[in-house]
Amino acid sequence: MRFALMTEPQMGLTYDEQLAVARRAEAAGFETFFRSDHYESFPGDSDQPTTDAWAVLAGLARDTSRIGLGVLVSPVTFRNPGNLAKVAVTVDGMSGGRVEVGVGAGWHEAEHHRHGFPFPPIVERADRLEETLEILRGLWEAPDGWSFHGRHWTVDDAHFRPKPASLPARAGRPLRLIVGGQGSPRSFRIAARYADEFNLSSTSPDGAVEQYAKLDAALSAAGRDPATITRSAMVGLLIGRTDAEVRDREQALLAAFGGADDESEGWLDTRRPRWIHGTPDTARATVRRFAESGVQRLMLQDFLARDLEMIDLAAEALFDG
Repeated sequence: MRFALMTEPQMGLTYDEQLAVARRAEAAGFETFFRSDHYESFPGDSDQPTTDAWAVLAGLARDTSRIGLGVLVSPVTFRNPGNLAKVAVTVDGMSGGRVEVGVGAGWHEAEHHRHGFPFPPIVERADRLEETLEILRGLWEAPDGWSFHGRHWTVDDAHFRPKPASLPARAGRPLRLIVGGQGSPRSFRIAARYADEFNLSSTSPDGAVEQYAKLDAALSAAGRDPATITRSAMVGLLIGRTDAEVRDREQALLAAFGGADDESEGWLDTRRPRWIHGTPDTARATVRRFAESGVQRLMLQDFLARDLEMIDLAAEALFDG
């Protein structure tokens, strides 16, 4: 199993706090540091400050040295495809070829309205996602002169420099694209056509088996070898050395989400069975179940990113488990 740390910095984290998390994850041996791409703080207090995901990654590209970096995921509603293509390659070059690019359709409607972003119906957002992915592939990998005429964007006579694979640190390797979600039929078809990795969210190990079977069917229908796509899952992380420590972190998480009450306790109850949750033995058993379900990489979603000791514990407990 491969492990990445996935964070939600829109919950008030400054750049310096995100750097501390990324450096701790790097020192602990995590493969990749991912962060969300949001402009509004949630869950919990909506008045907390937020940062731009790609601006932060540019800083981390210079302030870390080994750990992979990525955004999971960038909504297509936030950036023009050509802009995202250029920003991602720029940050990748700054990092020495350590960037991965997650792209999604976007979902937080209020956040869009409050920042002036368009928020069309999901069918159109999914259309825009497909066009964005095709444009990213075309700008990054197609020969000069490539053109694309879609419903939402047009590219004529492309001349994109630098091509990601031309960067010395990449040694001919393309930038990896990640798409995912909770497993809609269209998301599988999109992944089969464009993605290097399909990332499941909000899924148990048993649910992953069913979803990956659907992904395999979509890949086969597209004429693509199922072995050519990486299967990952974004899974909540909440662990402690003892039951008491686990409970303390549960209370800290509920407080960060707006306070502990019967409703929030019920929210956590529904997630414990599909999270990497509990003491190390319990957490390792859940990781094994995900591995048996076909997950090759776990994005451990950390809602308590300022708790650097939990990052150390996750590495200690899980990496050899």
